[in-house]
Amino acid sequence: MSTNIIMPEMGEGVIEGTIVTWLKHEGEPIIEDEPILEIETDKVTVEVLSEASGVLLKACVNEGETVPVGTVLAVVGQEGEEIENNGMSDSTSTPQKTKTPDNSSATVSDADTPSITPAKSPTVAPTKSVSRDIEGTRISPVVARMLAEHELDIRQINGTARDGRVTKHDVLDYLKYREQDEDVIQNIPEVKNVSETRANAISVTPKRDTQMPTNGEIVPLSGMRRAIADHMVMSKSTSPHVTTVFEFDYANVAKHRTQHKPAYAKDGIKLTYMPYLVLATANALKKHPFANAMWTDDGIRLKPEINIGIAVAMDKGLLVPVIRNADAMNLRGLSRAINGLADRARNNKLMPQELQGGTFSITNHGASGSIIGTPIINQPQVGILGIGMIEKRVKVINDAIAIRPCAYVSFSFDHRILDGATADAFVMDIKHQIENFSE
Repeated sequence: MSTNIIMPEMGEGVIEGTIVTWLKHEGEPIIEDEPILEIETDKVTVEVLSEASGVLLKACVNEGETVPVGTVLAVVGQEGEEIENNGMSDSTSTPQKTKTPDNSSATVSDADTPSITPAKSPTVAPTKSVSRDIEGTRISPVVARMLAEHELDIRQINGTARDGRVTKHDVLDYLKYREQDEDVIQNIPEVKNVSETRANAISVTPKRDTQMPTNGEIVPLSGMRRAIADHMVMSKSTSPHVTTVFEFDYANVAKHRTQHKPAYAKDGIKLTYMPYLVLATANALKKHPFANAMWTDDGIRLKPEINIGIAVAMDKGLLVPVIRNADAMNLRGLSRAINGLADRARNNKLMPQELQGGTFSITNHGASGSIIGTPIINQPQVGILGIGMIEKRVKVINDAIAIRPCAYVSFSFDHRILDGATADAFVMDIKHQIENFSE
């Protein structure tokens, strides 16, 4: 009996995903728990594993399509086996085609997508389908809706998905290009009556000797980059940010790290400075609960758990995997957890739930040489620590000159919840633990 591979639930707030790459093709053998395809959400790219062994009988969704949780993505069974309905929804069935006069495509709709009625074309009875046929090109319902809303001709849009399919991001990029082109055309005196239709405006070619501004190359936005942009703008408009900066002396931590790195390495653990910061921060959050809270209209909600997110830089952007119950771990446990999260993040192995539930965040911008940073709060948290580069500095200690490994540590906090004195007390607690570290 065939097995349906379903779009999984991938955490709170994640209701859909985009098919990035099919790792298996129809007819290829599959082993249980073997990756079949990659899905991208707003936060992470994950692999979907097969729940059974056999062959891939059918790939139900095309690359570039965005589908909701619960959609049947693929069917796995034995070679030659007929595909049964097996609970498959209408959204995964082959779309029906309806002939319409004047070379117009059929109007199609579903529960969530308004019907598309091309100009001079009669309305046709709707049919449920994940993809649509417009001008011989299959597109998703989201793209179909956008084409209808903006009165776009799909033939003018370059598709970046497999087989030249047009995706939601392709439409958004086209709209940006069109706005730029229209702005340029309006400033060209030789061109007249360009506002008759949008299509005519796009097709106008100015004279070669006309001075035109160069807009440069536009790089399409990934789902992760869009999510980061939206989240950062929302955070700055939500919380009144204040940043305070302290200098930490890492002499005791550096000494301990040098002594214990070989023993940790034998267990396959890379001992960095980050576990020391997480350990000290978790302890300080227990003493300063308002730094581990969130703002609500009813009041300040104190979080009972301490889940610390660690920012990890990636080629496509930034992820913040979360160490849950960090206050219950020792230095070795935190080191192992941080290593594991960082490795999975850089290899696209993180699960969406590993990016959720954080109550406080730390970012190590000093890894790239930065000395001082003013990080943006990861909503709905109260604050975020920014760790600058650790470097040897000349210090005066007990009226004597000494060379010490130091770093600037910044704390960006929500001034609705914390005031300067309470924020400083929290950071001073962390500073005291680092400078007097002993195990």
